[in-house]
Parts: sequence; C-alpha cells; structure tokens
Amino acid sequence: MNAAPGAARAWMGVMIAALLTSTAARAHDRTVSFSSWDINGPRARISVRLSALDVSRFPWAAAGNAGAGLDAKLGTYLAERLTLRADGAVCPVTQAPQRMPGADDRVAFAWEVTCPSSAALQLRSDILREEAPSHLHFARVRFSNGPALEHVLTEAAPLWTLGNAAAPAPIGESFLDFVVLGIGHILSGADHLVFLLGLLLLGGTLRDLVRVVTGFTLAHSLTLALAVFGVARPPSGAIEALIGLSIALVAAENLWLAGGRRRAPRWAIAIALALLAAAAERGHGAVPALTLAGLALFAACYFALLTRVARPLPLRAAVAFIFGLVHGFGFAGVLLEAELPSERLAKALFGFNLGVELGQLACVLLLWPLLQAAMRADPRVRRPLIEYGSAAILATGMFWFVSRSYG
Repeated sequence: MNAAPGAARAWMGVMIAALLTSTAARAHDRTVSFSSWDINGPRARISVRLSALDVSRFPWAAAGNAGAGLDAKLGTYLAERLTLRADGAVCPVTQAPQRMPGADDRVAFAWEVTCPSSAALQLRSDILREEAPSHLHFARVRFSNGPALEHVLTEAAPLWTLGNAAAPAPIGESFLDFVVLGIGHILSGADHLVFLLGLLLLGGTLRDLVRVVTGFTLAHSLTLALAVFGVARPPSGAIEALIGLSIALVAAENLWLAGGRRRAPRWAIAIALALLAAAAERGHGAVPALTLAGLALFAACYFALLTRVARPLPLRAAVAFIFGLVHGFGFAGVLLEAELPSERLAKALFGFNLGVELGQLACVLLLWPLLQAAMRADPRVRRPLIEYGSAAILATGMFWFVSRSYG
C-alpha cells in the first residue's frame, strides 16, 4: 500500500544525490589537462595548460593566496607531478617553472629538465590525482628527429614509455587515445549526462529512445566537426551557459507535460527567455540576445505544437537535435585545446567522437532500463519520479546557466 510513496522517496533521494554530486563537480568541468614536450637530446622543454577551475580544486589555491606566491607554488606542484624519467630516475629541473600568458580561464606554465641522452625515457603524470582521480592528461611529445606523438595518461595508466631519445620506440596509433579521451570527456561531463537523463525521464518505447539518442548524436557530431575544423567557433562562455539552459528547458518541459500541459507555464517560459534576451541586449550575460530571442520563439512554437499532439515523446528527437548542436560545441573544447596539426585532425575527430558515443551509449543503456523498471513496477511511481527528478534537473540547469552567464 505504501510501496509507491516509498519508491518515490527513494528515487527522489537518488536524484537529489545526483544533483549534489554534479553541483560539487562544478558542472561542465572536464578535468582534462594538456602538455607539450619538446625533447632535444638530453634537454626537454615542458609546457602545461590546465583550467583555472581545476586550479581552484587545490586547498592551497584559495582566493587569498593569489599572485606570485600562488604561481610559485603551482609551478612547483606541476614540475613535481608531471615528470620525465630516465631509467626510472626523475630528470632534474634545470630551468624553474614560469607562468605563461594565456586566457583568463586557463593557466599555463613552462620549464626545462635535463636527462642522460642515452637513457630510456618515461613520462608520468600525477596531476590532480587526489583532487580528481578521473582526471585525464593529454600529452604531446616531439623529438628533434621525429613527428609529434600523442598519448592520454590516466590514474590507471599514468606512465608512458617513450624509449630512447635518439630513436623513440613506436607506440602505436593515437586513435585509441582519442577514443579514451572521448569516453572520459562524456563520463566526467555532468551537464551532458544530466541533459540525457532529462530527455529519458519521461520514459517511452525503445523507438523513442533510439530517436532521441540519434538526434543528439547527429547534432553534436555535426557541430563538433565544424568547431574542430575551424568553420564555426562560438565563444566558449556562451556555449557553456547555453548547455545549462538547455538542461533547464528540458526539465521544464517534463514538468509541464506531467502537470497537464496548462497554458500559463508555457507562456511563462517563452516570456522569461524574451526577458533574458532583452537583458542580453543591454549587455548582461554571456549569451547573445539574438540567440535567446530565437530560443523564446522556439519555445513558444514548440509548446504550442505539443498541445496539438496526443503523444509528445516522438517530438523529443527534435529537442535532442537542436540542443545537441550546442553540446557539440562544448565537446569540441578538448580537441581544440590539443592544438593538433591539420593532417591529424580527421583521425582525432573520429576517435574522439567514437569515444563520446560509446560513453553516452553506456550511460543510456544503464539509465533507461532502470527508469523503465521503476515505472513498470508501480504506475504510481511514474509521476513522482518525473516531477522530483525534473525539479532537481531544472534547479541544476538554472544554477549552471546563471553561474556561467552572469557569474
């Protein structure tokens, strides 16, 4: 008799836990860092880039410690955690780490080490091992007598054997590294996963699921390619904010459908977007006014269309496609940071996109059966699950949108 309320409370607890976890993860934080290694005989010059958000993870990097003191401590940390080893021994630093100029949301350092020229070399990354164990480090090595080589270092595999500096050992294709990078990118991307969860919460048939996943996949694959090949590169701040807004809008649609499709909420959503567009026209926020105005028009038309159809779930493929275009630009950030030469972009793009799809598919295949099982076990669970879950997703999406656009 009390099974349904108990199940609803249990599912609500799961959703709130997911909300708190994703918020603590600081949203669209990929926890990916990048390094370039120029090895010329016994000397190697290392340059490292990581996000300012990752730097804030360190307890000693509080706002009050900003400035030269923080730069010195961060440089020492990076030189100790990202090392080149010769016959197992760490190559000593011969030129101290220096802060390099860069974008406000990125931190860059460079330093030099010296190794015995005849030694077998290994590269090791322990960056953010304690603070973010799922952190991925993308390393690019160039010897004076060979092409650039790429590899992804993880907590499970922090070492990369390079061989001899005079004749580096072949390490195979980097295609699989990009697949790993793509899988890690989607699995550590709380906002992409929350967006997919919002799309799946209404349930539906396997055909509905295929439509949604296909729409999202086609869209983000398209914009990922456009961004990586330089055809279109919108400002990252606007993209990050729009990803948060897309999550909130999908959750709002869920609540509207579960609440009986009343007229007032759908107009409130369109008016709210129009007001955000007016504020953007006056210089407030990271998202352009024209984009927000377009979203307001889309919301008004889309919700009007939903009132005319008996079964709204098939239309979710259109939502997944439209917002998938935005998420694709978000995915592109990792490959753009890698600064790959043009001749390697096609392989990198295919491998990375394949990794994203594998990670996304794994999450969908895990979540969808669980949601279906919960709803079929007791029909009374369905509405509380949709409402509580969508409310948590709506709050999360709005938090990300506001913090990214106006924070």
